[in-house]
Amino acid sequence: MSSATSASPSPHKAALRADALGRRDALEIDDRLEWDQLIAAQVLALPLWAGAAGPVSAYWPMRSEADPRPILEALHAQGLPLCLPAIVDKHMIFRRWAPYEPIVPGGFGTLVPSPSEPVMRPRILIVPLAAFDRRGYRIGYGKGYYDRALAELAPTLSIGIGYAAQEIEAVPDAPHDRRLDWIVTERETIHCG
Repeated sequence: MSSATSASPSPHKAALRADALGRRDALEIDDRLEWDQLIAAQVLALPLWAGAAGPVSAYWPMRSEADPRPILEALHAQGLPLCLPAIVDKHMIFRRWAPYEPIVPGGFGTLVPSPSEPVMRPRILIVPLAAFDRRGYRIGYGKGYYDRALAELAPTLSIGIGYAAQEIEAVPDAPHDRRLDWIVTERETIHCG
């Protein structure tokens, strides 16, 4: 499968994405700040951390995304190595990072670790969601970076975090789409695999 195929725009997905992002953007910031703490507590309560060696990757939040930084801070305190994604030559890589270390602009409105940080291969990925369904399929921003990364890193555990308002009945999935193992919102934890 070519990367062009996996990133082909779908008008239906684009409409679902726009609608879900509109609902997410309309959420009150005070609610999101409270819900981020609930999401963090539920992610940290998942039965996968005992004996986990990492590295664990998340993302630096942008726009109205659920904020994974409280999760990363707790995992760092437990001694797990961390990394954040960066897009280099249209490919997602993961660079070492720890809380309070410098980050730099990475394109697409993202912040990423310095290019001088070593590349890592995460074993657990915490990923953002534009929209999701209960089967574990997600809609991101339409470039296919996470689907390709999940395929390349397999086997790996994947956890999508977002707000309940982003749920849709069914994400139109294609063969290149990768299903998440878990989805965590402020309301519930969904085991998808």
